[in-house]
Amino acid sequence: MSLEHRIAVARGDADADLVLRGGTVVNVLSGELERADVALAGDRIAAVAPSIQGPREVDCSGRWLAPGFIDAHMHLESTMVSLSEFARAVVPRGTTAVVLDPHEIANVFGVEGIRWILDSRDGVPLAAYVMASSCVPATHMETSGATLEAADLSPLLAEPGVLGLAEVMNFPGVVAGLPPLLDKLRAAGDRVIDGHAPGLTGRDLDAYLCAGPGSDHEATTLEEASEKLRKGMRILIREGSTARNLDALLPLVTATTERRCCFATDDRHPADLLAEGHIDHVIRRAIDGGLAPILAYRLATLNAAEWFGLDRLGHGSLRPGGRADIVVLEDLEGVEVSATYVAGSAAAREGRPRWEAHPPPPAPTGAFRLPDGWWERLPLPWRDAPARVIEVVPGQIVTGAGTTRPLRAEDGTIAMDEASDVRKLAVIERHGRSGRMGVGLVAGLGLPRGAIASSVAHDSHNVIVAGADDASMRTAVEAVAEARGGIAVALDGEVLALLALPIAGLMSERSLEAVAAELQTALHAYRAVGGTHSEPFMALSFLALPVIPALKLTDHGIVDVTRFEVVPLWEND
Repeated sequence: MSLEHRIAVARGDADADLVLRGGTVVNVLSGELERADVALAGDRIAAVAPSIQGPREVDCSGRWLAPGFIDAHMHLESTMVSLSEFARAVVPRGTTAVVLDPHEIANVFGVEGIRWILDSRDGVPLAAYVMASSCVPATHMETSGATLEAADLSPLLAEPGVLGLAEVMNFPGVVAGLPPLLDKLRAAGDRVIDGHAPGLTGRDLDAYLCAGPGSDHEATTLEEASEKLRKGMRILIREGSTARNLDALLPLVTATTERRCCFATDDRHPADLLAEGHIDHVIRRAIDGGLAPILAYRLATLNAAEWFGLDRLGHGSLRPGGRADIVVLEDLEGVEVSATYVAGSAAAREGRPRWEAHPPPPAPTGAFRLPDGWWERLPLPWRDAPARVIEVVPGQIVTGAGTTRPLRAEDGTIAMDEASDVRKLAVIERHGRSGRMGVGLVAGLGLPRGAIASSVAHDSHNVIVAGADDASMRTAVEAVAEARGGIAVALDGEVLALLALPIAGLMSERSLEAVAAELQTALHAYRAVGGTHSEPFMALSFLALPVIPALKLTDHGIVDVTRFEVVPLWEND
């Protein structure tokens, strides 16, 4: 559609391609709810004014018109499906743009994985932008399938649709001034740089900010978020599947601070997308929590667009010249979406997508190879001494650092006690690069019997397994390996459930509904062995992430994140 035609429609001298008439516009620019018609010319809004008429009209009387919702930070890989399948779930709920950090698949396949995500956008009515993954691997204390240096990122940063540098997770390395990290920050130039600095405070936070990161989605307390906002960071309030920080951070959003806040999901599982929704769910919960509706919609639209510079591309508000990404709402506070327009076209109506599903492009392939005889390294020699225990924190991806509850000895090795919540945890390198394996202890997974294993193990995505006995752990791991990735539940020698994730060991080509159903089957199997954690597989996947305090486990061993070093199992060693 020509610029001349758009201007003519705006003047009223030419017919609009479509007029949304009779609705109330949610004006996130002025903070008003205004009665106005919206005229569309091609993929843009030509006019927002009363009494616009045209040959094609949609009656929006009694409804609200809001800008399309934006997820300010998310990992597509956590949805376990392709971008096309993800879009079919979230576009009908009002999401029209997402900012993706593809570092999960990048940790498996490097630049090739990121380019697969970029190629997956073709034909999908969702504006999917990418941030170049900054920490592949996240630290030197793990083995990933690939390594990205500044020279690898520079070409990506120049590509259309790549906005900047994704979450800089190795904050201790930044604070220490490690040259490879600083090279990546320099490569970003004046592009946006996302941060990732859980618990960072004081002068160390100052040092981190001097390096360039300008946002954070890892704040879990009001005090932490307030200091980061005070020092200039944008706060991406995260409400995902495991990390749910909205309730704690909502008091941060006031009339004087709200422009520095956005919404993000980070990691969202299939079942939650289907049952609760996406950014619509976050808006709904924020309004239920007392946030004024106009502010909730602004955090989900304009604020995110401005942080990433997407407002210059027309995202974030309903204004003349802006992108015609429009959400039609039956209920403003309940965020009940009746239609979604993406770039001027009706992409969804009444909760249903209006485009045909299509498979993603062929995914990269690579090694999925466990070390020979890895199970022989599972036994841990028993000692009458305090042992470090990774403590799962409900609703968070941070963990505690505890010491062992009473452990039982059997043939000179540690045996799990049904009366205790302590279970064995192992991370096995699966990229065929090091053959390493780390073994430790975890509490809080609520697993009295059997084992659960997964190739989704942030961020290097080796195979992680937790269990009450070595036989069940071996069975679960072998099931995951045979499927070339996935999630398994096992008891002794029997595989009780298996969700295959053959794309990088992280994703499936099947529908979101099919993946959610198999994930639910795995959850039922976990419950059948007595499991009590609400999100066991998501919780398990984050136990290998050595940039989130306090204790984690990688293929290198137990990582004390606060000290940023590998430590022994036994405290007095």
